[in-house]
Amino acid sequence: MSVKNNSVKAWVKSGSPWIWMNAGAVSIAVIMTLGLLAVIATRGLAHFWPADLIEADYQVPGQEIKVMAGEITQLEEIPRARLAASGLPVAAEGGEFMTRELFKVGNRDLYGADFTWVVGEWLSNQRTPQTLSAFERREWGNLYGYLVNVKESGQLVAEGDGAWDVLQQRLARVDELHTQVVRLEKKDIGRINAGLERIRLQTRKLELQGELDAQAQAELDVERAQWDAQYKVLETQLVALYGAFNRDSITVRTADGREVEVSLGKVVRAYQPNAMTSLGKLQFYGAKLWEFVSDDPREANTEGGVFPAIFGTVIMTLIMAVIVTPFGVIAAIYLREYAKQGPLTQTIRIAVNNLAGVPAIVYGVFGLGFFVYVLGGSIDRLFFPESAPAPTFGTPGLLWASLTLAILALPVVIVATEEGLARIPRALREGSLALGATKIETLWRVVLPMASPAMMTGLILAVARAAGEVAPLMLVGVVKLAPSLPLDGNYPYLHMDQKIMHLGFHIYDVGFQSPNVEAARPLVYATALLLVLVIAILNLTAVFMRNRLREKYKALDH
Repeated sequence: MSVKNNSVKAWVKSGSPWIWMNAGAVSIAVIMTLGLLAVIATRGLAHFWPADLIEADYQVPGQEIKVMAGEITQLEEIPRARLAASGLPVAAEGGEFMTRELFKVGNRDLYGADFTWVVGEWLSNQRTPQTLSAFERREWGNLYGYLVNVKESGQLVAEGDGAWDVLQQRLARVDELHTQVVRLEKKDIGRINAGLERIRLQTRKLELQGELDAQAQAELDVERAQWDAQYKVLETQLVALYGAFNRDSITVRTADGREVEVSLGKVVRAYQPNAMTSLGKLQFYGAKLWEFVSDDPREANTEGGVFPAIFGTVIMTLIMAVIVTPFGVIAAIYLREYAKQGPLTQTIRIAVNNLAGVPAIVYGVFGLGFFVYVLGGSIDRLFFPESAPAPTFGTPGLLWASLTLAILALPVVIVATEEGLARIPRALREGSLALGATKIETLWRVVLPMASPAMMTGLILAVARAAGEVAPLMLVGVVKLAPSLPLDGNYPYLHMDQKIMHLGFHIYDVGFQSPNVEAARPLVYATALLLVLVIAILNLTAVFMRNRLREKYKALDH
């Protein structure tokens, strides 16, 4: 017995139990993380798969039979007593549980809501007609029904079996016209509007300076006339495009027998999932995924894509990294290499460490009060008086959001860089100085290159912390919907004063502020997965750079 006790004591003294406990904790954390990602991916990515459309008879006891068509999106079992308590005519006899199904019936303009709960036991004669179609619209959500005919300028073009192929051809034409309309409105007309706005501001500036004489006014009028002439040409093209865009229409008969005429300009795509092959569904799935990451949102962010939010997240994180890295490195160099080590320096270090634990919303309030109102307002008064009373930088925007995130992530970069500087052997510094290098040369050519992996570590932690923040951004520049990207072809090309979208805020808005909760729920999962992937890509890029630097200076480190 004593031998066994001694062996246990020796095993404990060796530290093996702590190694196994740490390994188990790490394994559990990894499994939980992967499980969470799997749930998010499953619920988010499944939304884009073209589910079969079901048509069924639905009869509430004592009422007439209704014909319903759509998708079954959720199924659950609930107590029979609970259904009876909700006012439904549920019979007392039977099993303890009944099935409740969430039916996506679409046709919100006809039914008032495109989701409805039904009792599974009251659904009968379920069928999947091959010609039952889904029409994805730019507004009012999906329309489910049967294609009756296709019209051009009110005249019948096709009906019956041949109407579907004609519809697909004309949808391709409408998609091309929509691309041209978007390019005209966002790029060409946007460029003209930017030019007219510059003329207006230049006129106002000359007025304030007392330099708006007849010659200056004439030059501005000539330039304005040129822009107006270009605008009239584009306006004529736009009117013609809209006329061609709304030329065609279709008639759709819903499951309950009603016929609806819809302009093809309002239809994004039409498909018949029940008639699709596996390859066809896979191609459709890929097209929907691409639309999600490359298109603009629509329908209160519950349809379309999230590209503006992806762009806003990435551009803001990159600007934050460009700002926070030099300031964090300089602060760390001063604290480690130049500051006199004493109570004051130690107090500063404690304050920096404490800043890392300050709630993010506090940084948002600081950014709003100092960056937006004080600094931005001062910039407007000094450099943009002609824009008054409309603010230029005295309002939340990309620059202030990036600066706020930089302040939030600054302590992380300082601490990581200072620890990297502390790891550099003193002998290397002394050897460089002994060879005649100055202190600044030693820092620049020896110390900083060897400490660069630690700087990159700080940057990685900063990106991971800042890219997923939402609370401070709600105050300093992120909005529900931004009409245009902050980067375009109009001077100064990168508009730091412009508001942006962000994936984190998009998740909050779609999940908690959406007027159509059931339609928005899958997009919350999909956007959350996308945010994780964006942060992972940014971090992996920084990790790759850090590893390259670490390999480069490994020999010197030894």
